Amino acid sequence: MKVGEKYYKSIWKDEGDHGSVHVIDQRRLPFSFEVMTLGSVADVYDAIRDMAVRGAPLIGAVAAWGVYLSFLEHVGRTVSSSDDQSASRDLLSPVRRDAERLKSARPTAVNLAWAVDYMTAVMKSYPDAGVLRKAAQGLCDEEEERSRMIGVHGLPLIEDISSKKHGDAVNILTHCNAGWLACVDYGTALAPVYLAHDNGIRVHVWVDETRPRNQGSRLTAWELVNHGVPCTLITDNAGGHLMQNGMVDIVLVGCDRATASGDVANKTGTYLKALAANDNGVPFWSALPASTFDLSVDRPGQIEIEERDADEVRTIDGVSIAPEGIAVSNYGFDVTPARLITGLITDRGICRAEKESILKMLS
Repeated sequence: MKVGEKYYKSIWKDEGDHGSVHVIDQRRLPFSFEVMTLGSVADVYDAIRDMAVRGAPLIGAVAAWGVYLSFLEHVGRTVSSSDDQSASRDLLSPVRRDAERLKSARPTAVNLAWAVDYMTAVMKSYPDAGVLRKAAQGLCDEEEERSRMIGVHGLPLIEDISSKKHGDAVNILTHCNAGWLACVDYGTALAPVYLAHDNGIRVHVWVDETRPRNQGSRLTAWELVNHGVPCTLITDNAGGHLMQNGMVDIVLVGCDRATASGDVANKTGTYLKALAANDNGVPFWSALPASTFDLSVDRPGQIEIEERDADEVRTIDGVSIAPEGIAVSNYGFDVTPARLITGLITDRGICRAEKESILKMLS
């Protein structure tokens, strides 16, 4: 996507320095556009934990580079067949420890563990820095293509509504940020929106502010404005009112982990939007790459829900907005049950939010 007149992805390698990778510091947006250089696995861990980078697909992509950087730091050479098994295990043990620590940075997003496990499997078979660097870049390229295909498969949903409205603007409500900043490019929930806009379909996006970190107002709104997509910022609690009054044609949200039965974990507040959509007959879709399915999880209660720092709720940019010492509960995600979901938009196509349909699509 473009920022001003320059094209950016949310992560890119440094062609002149094989020991670093660049990302956009999302904590600074929309007030300033700053690029961070990640030169160690510690940098990667901190960037994920502190939400300088966020969004399930991007977290996975960044973590893949984290494994590569750990290998450079601890091994730095090809582990050859001349090394005995015991020596090989000793050389790679610090990288495996770093990999496990990376997975703990954001426990709800399944892409994080998926990408780390993928990279450690590559390392086990080919313990070579060049191979790992190629694998990390390949994962990023594949993530970008998955996002593009989510847009391709989701576009007909918007085209159909546009046709039924005889070309009037399609009003789309989204929650949190599921655009290109959350992925490598294109996005998940916003990918069909960008494709529709670029194809001349009139769209308008209702942007939830998404407290407590305000990813909607700070990131989604910034993305859409930069791309020229008409949008309106709303408070999180206004979505139900808009749906009651026929002002929302479709709800599109992202996903950090989906169960084998089609339940979806996403930014806290998503479940409430699904309830309102269900009550008002508004289609509710979740968009996600196939890598976000966790087939080992079959029920909503099996998903670990991250509880984040209380100061995210007590303060905004360091300014207190609550009584000092007030107890805070800050769950970062909630789970929308499959029964409230119209369907799932993936890079492999559209399916119903039910186990049989999901497994058929993934097979």
